[in-house]
Amino acid sequence: MQINIIGKRYLFFLISAIIIIPGLILLAYEASTEQLPLAIDFTGGSLTEVKLDSGDLPLPAEVVSFLENQGYEDVKVQTTGEGTLVIRTVALDETQQGSLIRSLQDEFAADLTILRIESVGATIGREVAIRAAEAVAVAAVIVVLFITFAFRGIPHAFRYGVCAILAMIHDVAVVLSVTAIGSWFFGWQIDALFLTALLTVIGFSVQDKIVVFDRIRENRNIYKRLPFETLVNHSVVQTLQRSINTQLMTVEFMLLSLALFGGVTLREFAVILLIGLLSGTYSSIFIASSTLVVWENREWTWWFNRKQKPAAA
Repeated sequence: MQINIIGKRYLFFLISAIIIIPGLILLAYEASTEQLPLAIDFTGGSLTEVKLDSGDLPLPAEVVSFLENQGYEDVKVQTTGEGTLVIRTVALDETQQGSLIRSLQDEFAADLTILRIESVGATIGREVAIRAAEAVAVAAVIVVLFITFAFRGIPHAFRYGVCAILAMIHDVAVVLSVTAIGSWFFGWQIDALFLTALLTVIGFSVQDKIVVFDRIRENRNIYKRLPFETLVNHSVVQTLQRSINTQLMTVEFMLLSLALFGGVTLREFAVILLIGLLSGTYSSIFIASSTLVVWENREWTWWFNRKQKPAAA
């Protein structure tokens, strides 16, 4: 007996909503209170990461209080549990950076190793964010046009492109939701690595959906008398093993290892990418094709009037 994935589509929509909505609400709250977890890559400022080679690691609040008393503004401090402090401030020049390092040495540890120092202007940060948004928008339009052209031999080819983009938006929403929750509980921030992970998720997401849709296109020419919902379900089941095995064997195990053993600097990037690619696989199997069936059946016409629900749906 074949698995009825498409028949349970509203259950999968509900699961996605449970994952996405809380994080987006939290993100909206952070935006309304001007507490978005943006790193200096987008807001501008300086980041100083140092390792204390001796003494106990001070609490972040102690470091913040000390540096603010020294005259530094907008100070945020994270500790890694490995004797490392990550300090974010407003943009500092070389003289101010040197003064900050000396102050840390005098107060907390004579032996101090500088791991990295970065400075980004606020204008550059805004430009990076705008260019990234433009790139995603242009890519989405190109994907819709490409799928519409490639699937031109079957009815409603345009729908396949739109459904692929809707499922991609689902994956982006999952990543944003998880990041918002991570920022609340673990101090995650949206930085250049987050942007890299997000663009990677978008690329993998669209690729996997095209594979599933292409199988639907092939089967539509073979099983011409089969009801559309049954045909789509059959196509998804045919690609199920390929979608899961490809993601697990080529990407997910590697990212899981990187998240567990790759060090603090890359851990957030690895976790976000891991969750994003899992979401891409999930949406390819359970969301994209289900959205296509909803559109084909025009099911929104009975969403608020269950008495008019078609028997076939």
